[in-house]
Amino acid sequence: MAAVLVTAPAADVSAVQLRDSHRRLLHVLTQSRGVSMPHLKQIHGQILRTGSAIEDCTDTFYLYSRLIHFSSLQDVRYAEKIFSQIANPNTFMYNILIRGYAHSKDLKSRAFPLFRNLLEEENLLPDKHTFPFVLKACAYLFSLIEGKQAHAQFLKRGFGPDVYVNNSLIHFYASCGCSESARKVFDKMPDRSLVSWNAIIDALVQLGEFDEALKRFVELMESSSFHPDGYTLQSVIDASTGIGALSMGIWAHAFILKRCIIDTNFDVLVSNSLIEMYCKCGALRMAAQVFEGMSRRDVNSWNAMILGLAGYGEAERVFEHFNRMIDVEKLLPNSVTFVGVLSACSHRGLVNDGRQYFNLMVTEYNIEPVLQHYGCLIDLLARNGRIDEALDVVSGMPMKPDAVIWRCILDASCRNSVGTLDSSEEIARKIISEEGANNSGVYVLLSRVYASADKWDDVGLVRRLMTEKGVAKEPGCSSVEINGVVHEFFAGDTTHPWTNEIYRFLDVIDEKLKVEGYAPDFSQAPFVGEADGKAQCLRLHSERLAIAYGLLNSKHGDTIRVFKNLRVCKDCHSFSKLVSKVFDVEIIMRDRLRFHRFKNGQCSCMDFW
Repeated sequence: MAAVLVTAPAADVSAVQLRDSHRRLLHVLTQSRGVSMPHLKQIHGQILRTGSAIEDCTDTFYLYSRLIHFSSLQDVRYAEKIFSQIANPNTFMYNILIRGYAHSKDLKSRAFPLFRNLLEEENLLPDKHTFPFVLKACAYLFSLIEGKQAHAQFLKRGFGPDVYVNNSLIHFYASCGCSESARKVFDKMPDRSLVSWNAIIDALVQLGEFDEALKRFVELMESSSFHPDGYTLQSVIDASTGIGALSMGIWAHAFILKRCIIDTNFDVLVSNSLIEMYCKCGALRMAAQVFEGMSRRDVNSWNAMILGLAGYGEAERVFEHFNRMIDVEKLLPNSVTFVGVLSACSHRGLVNDGRQYFNLMVTEYNIEPVLQHYGCLIDLLARNGRIDEALDVVSGMPMKPDAVIWRCILDASCRNSVGTLDSSEEIARKIISEEGANNSGVYVLLSRVYASADKWDDVGLVRRLMTEKGVAKEPGCSSVEINGVVHEFFAGDTTHPWTNEIYRFLDVIDEKLKVEGYAPDFSQAPFVGEADGKAQCLRLHSERLAIAYGLLNSKHGDTIRVFKNLRVCKDCHSFSKLVSKVFDVEIIMRDRLRFHRFKNGQCSCMDFW
């Protein structure tokens, strides 16, 4: 709106005229969607010149409230100054400033002290609008103690049934990693809205409790009169992505298409999530269909597709999408885009392309490389056996390398049998110095270095060292979805209802693979002494149990999708290739780093991973 010039009234202006002047100013503030700070300061000056002439004027008091409100949206410190000039601010004014603090970038820590000041006022009480603002600030700052104090005040003052405050509590506890407290708040709510349901489902997703999030969603569908909206289904898609529940993700997608009315911006957001979900659930073709069917794409859409393709090692398609993004859509790539492109180069071993794109990122697009970009380049070099070049990149980095970078070099040394034992041991020491002596991954990698060199005494020494330090190897865990149900297996698992059938079928698989010439790679089972024990250890890896169960419960032509928390070992990789050939089945496996598509005895990674 155009600025309205305000001039000071003459000295003999009556109280009625002054009141009218304030009402005009109030009208300006109440009818405007936004007022610039210079204009607000001008209005503030006018109030200061005239306000003292009118005592106990409701309009003047409300005028100050609006002034604090608009200034808090632009300059919280100025709103703070106005607040300090008011002798007896009311709860509404406190709420405005607390909200301003909660939404500010730098002043969130002032929200709770101001809330405490409000509690100390003799004639004032917080209301149901106060607590969500306080909890928002506490959630952002991970201030668990202060948030719990606000929760106690909330209960003490009788706001227990309030849905809006309870939603804020769920968000607060989830942000602080207290999933049990978030669940308790939700379970004790006497009344729930769809926004409450959305809050608990989203909270569980943010905490990584994907199974529980989907259980709550099923509970919502079965026991309430609410229909999920776009925000509910966004969380369902994210939960499906987390555990590889493709069937649930497809259901959510179909529901959105049939039942949800979504605006254009939210449509892009949901479509981006669907692309990520389909990619991470091993359904790359469906991800591409969503992507190509979008009427509008933002840079995140392209990044989702590029990262998805990179995870499958589809480097040529990554390069094609990168060029389309720039030349056709006229969008500028960002830091995430180049993570995807460099990752694709790494998964395919394209050293020259990786170097070219790294230089393009810096020289053409002025993007400063971060640790993740350097990590992709170092991984690319190391896994191609260029350990010395990788170490040169490490030494030239402007930031300190983290343990992830050192682990990828150590892993490459082990897998490619390059470097010396001395250098591997030195890298292991660097990882321990970065992450401490309790990280199991470095011990496992170091033991494999020794196993590859047939130094079994040193393998045993590593195992004893782990025992002495109380370091436990992270257990392998794999899941497979059958008929819409996700089944989870740990290494050596005997808890599944089909355990007997699975182990009997593993015997059948082993016999068939022996005919094809399969022999176990004992270097992948370094923690067991005798050959028979090592073979049994490999046989019980979690992905084999998942594959066996998938074969027992799928129809011919079905794709078996396995999701594993660790990197697949060489032996299980060979096992999976042969199974795909012998049983004429397609197996898509997502390990910690990438996807593998096993078909006809071959893998999409071309044995480079």
